[in-house]
Amino acid sequence: MTQDKPHTGDEATPATDEPRAQVEATREELGETVEALAAKADVKTRAEEKTAQAQAQLRDKASHVVHVVQDKTPEPVREKAGQGLQAARANRAPLLAAAGALIALLLIRRSRKHR
Repeated sequence: MTQDKPHTGDEATPATDEPRAQVEATREELGETVEALAAKADVKTRAEEKTAQAQAQLRDKASHVVHVVQDKTPEPVREKAGQGLQAARANRAPLLAAAGALIALLLIRRSRKHR
């Protein structure tokens, strides 16, 4: 004969274990769905991520273009460009003054044409 164990009420029966497991799985799925929707709704963060990605792509393209131009530019031209850059850095104040004067002259001429 079999002895029956006394029922304490703490043991989970197979009939109640399955629905509980389903409820727990559904809760986890719902939590993941809510997190995904919250991430999609965060427009500012998504825009910042896309902006950072675009900046990185632009930097990569610019670097590539610089290398291509350097490779294709003849050595004498590169030397002259380097000398011009050094001269501009050494004489910033006069160069900026000349650029300002040129811009002022162009603005004056433009305003006289519109009268």
